[in-house]
Amino acid sequence: MIEVRELTKRYGDKVAVDGLTFTVRPGIVTGFLGPNGAGKSTTMRMMLGLDRPTSGSATVNGRRYADLAAPIRQVGALIDVKAAHAGRSAYHHLAALAATVGLPRARVEEVIDIVGLREVARKRAGVFSLGMGQRLGIASALLADPEVLILDEPVNGLDPEGILWIRRLMQGLAAEGRTVFVSSHLMSEMALTAEHLVVVGRGRLIADVSVTEFIEQAARTVVRVRSPRAADLHGLLSGPGVTVSSTTRGTLEVAGIDAEAVGDRAAAAGIALHELTVQRPSLEEAFMELTKDAVEYR
Repeated sequence: MIEVRELTKRYGDKVAVDGLTFTVRPGIVTGFLGPNGAGKSTTMRMMLGLDRPTSGSATVNGRRYADLAAPIRQVGALIDVKAAHAGRSAYHHLAALAATVGLPRARVEEVIDIVGLREVARKRAGVFSLGMGQRLGIASALLADPEVLILDEPVNGLDPEGILWIRRLMQGLAAEGRTVFVSSHLMSEMALTAEHLVVVGRGRLIADVSVTEFIEQAARTVVRVRSPRAADLHGLLSGPGVTVSSTTRGTLEVAGIDAEAVGDRAAAAGIALHELTVQRPSLEEAFMELTKDAVEYR
């Protein structure tokens, strides 16, 4: 479990992180979202002891990262995809990490296979593509089989097969009861991967809710209706708290009542329906709506 309490970081007059409080729980993938400059990377760096908070705290399983007896065995992190020495091969980079904490070489071989780097394991990390570098960074994070994972933009540079692989990997690790905290700018991927979201803007907390709740907060659900008697249906559905609009001939978009109520009213009036579809906003649309006032770089 990761606990952040009143976490604040100032750089001179600039407040990068402003009193953040949230908890990342085990057993689910928690997405960390925010516009550029929102303070996501700074927050992650403070979790890992790479930056010192101005005030507040960030703990892993109740302790600061610096106070953990064997951090790499408890927390796996991907913060900088270029952290590997450019002159070392992927294998020797992982072997050096393993040697520092007494892990067997067999574990190095195992994670190389897990991340799909077997064919290039003996190549220098400096010649790796961005996607290959991401796989090496994820291998480093998984090396000591930690119970907590902190991943900053892990899908950057991955092809579709790689994105599917990392999604299944994160969900599988969470299903084992691990704590998985991942940032990303790919809203469509977060919608498929995460169950819970922590959303920040200008260093402040905007939302700490499930993906479903976040989307529901941002915009109302719309019911799309097609009928040869759309005009009659328009009058039947209109009323207090209900908005009915017509986008094309024979088609209505209704907000304020659910699809079941629309269907029941149409049936009671003997009006045939050719379509009755619930249209929910995407995570991207919800994110844009709820963070529109927190965008620093337009």
